[in-house]
Amino acid sequence: MTEIVLMSDPRVAAVPVQECGDRLVDLRRDGRLLVDERKRQDSAGAFAHLREGVLDRLLDAQAQLPGGMRLLFVEGYRPPSLQRHYFDEYADLLRAEHPEWDADRVRTAASRYVSPPEIAPHSAGAAVDLTLAGHDGSELDMGTRMNASPEESAGACYTRAGNISDEARSHRNILGSALTAAGLVNYPTEWCSQSSSCVQLLSA
Repeated sequence: MTEIVLMSDPRVAAVPVQECGDRLVDLRRDGRLLVDERKRQDSAGAFAHLREGVLDRLLDAQAQLPGGMRLLFVEGYRPPSLQRHYFDEYADLLRAEHPEWDADRVRTAASRYVSPPEIAPHSAGAAVDLTLAGHDGSELDMGTRMNASPEESAGACYTRAGNISDEARSHRNILGSALTAAGLVNYPTEWCSQSSSCVQLLSA
């Protein structure tokens, strides 16, 4: 397996960031992608927003999928306060399970599952959580539930995990190939997480 560069790595924070000016679009109004409702408790609908350039890439990816498959969009934009909440909550869980870990180790381990708030592409509308669905909108087998943690899934949430079925691996390969061809980059600790490969889509 090639090296996995985690979002907590200083090399990530060192990447120059520039606002591109792409507007945030509401995918529920756009209508071209299937939008999952598991975030419906977000009354402001922040989850359903993405930078326009990222949406364009997703539509390109969807066009490359085999017949009978669609992208199922789950979450895009995440307000910084919510990103901080998710990160702190997971870090607290790890800290409780591993009281011997120092702060740096907790931060590194937490970043396998949630990006540190100060560099999180979700908070720029430049990252997306999504999966594959069949023609009827039902989710296909991807080997774990959406957003499973490394602990919960025994590492099966990693994109290249070996402890999943052949069918799930095939689905992950189909999803990854289509998204990569459209210019998106997978975070290898989460099969469901994609970011724009264009750094200019991130905001400071």
